[in-house]
Amino acid sequence: MDPVKTGTLIRTLRTRLGLTQRELAERLTVSDRTISKWERGLGCPDISLLAPLAAALGVSTESLLTADLTENPPQGGNMKNTVFYICPVCGNLIFSASPAGVQCCGRTLEPQKPRKAEEHQRLHTEPVEDEWYITTDHPMTKTEHIAFAALLSGGSLRGWRQYPEWDFQLRLSRREHGLLVWYSTRDGLLYQLI
Repeated sequence: MDPVKTGTLIRTLRTRLGLTQRELAERLTVSDRTISKWERGLGCPDISLLAPLAAALGVSTESLLTADLTENPPQGGNMKNTVFYICPVCGNLIFSASPAGVQCCGRTLEPQKPRKAEEHQRLHTEPVEDEWYITTDHPMTKTEHIAFAALLSGGSLRGWRQYPEWDFQLRLSRREHGLLVWYSTRDGLLYQLI
């Protein structure tokens, strides 16, 4: 932890929130002189204060430790660039319009890049009247299943959570098209065009 960089970050975040040194100090039950010392780079917060300080400033503890708040550039409205994060512990699905710092179950999650599905992995799309009826041969057991599917199209994202031991079936209007993305516990994140 670099005291000067950390101090500068604390000051920047505190002023963005419109807090005085005294107000921040009261939230942490320390003196305003302590906050001043940190902001001038003459010392660092005690490890026991890192989590409360990060919460008070609205950042992650990791960002506070590294003194790095990398901001993402504004993204356009195309949802085909959506970034998926999947927790390996609980199976939680998190998606973002651009890369982000994401944590779940105490772990930092890495963005998952979808791979184009090979022929044997593809979902079956069958036209039925004015809909696409989508199914799969993929096993749907407790340990091996498709956890979710999403249709990314222009400025929209539609998602479906799937459950182990339930048949995988989706119905979409045949007017809908885009990138169909799904997560298989066996094969990872896959996609195909629809």
